[in-house]
Amino acid sequence: MTWTLVLALAAGSYVFKVLGLVIIGNRALPPMLDRCLTLIPAALIAALVAKDTFSLGQDLGLDARAVGVLGAVIAAWRKLPMLAVIGVAAALTATVRLLG
Repeated sequence: MTWTLVLALAAGSYVFKVLGLVIIGNRALPPMLDRCLTLIPAALIAALVAKDTFSLGQDLGLDARAVGVLGAVIAAWRKLPMLAVIGVAAALTATVRLLG
């Protein structure tokens, strides 16, 4: 990847963001579209976590990371503080790696 490509992608991203502000302006979006747009960041983060958890190079696989993510999901579901969620995930991942 070259710096030219990085700068071109950054400029394109900025243009799309400004274009959205110019086209939409102060108008309100339809409620259905607004709800969908609100969910996009969470869906993207979930997709990145899933990809990084279950991929081993070009292959799919299960390892200690899956146990850590499962522990983090359960800790978040139980409404533990964020630092506790991270600690649970790290501890479970380290334990499985130590035992395996």
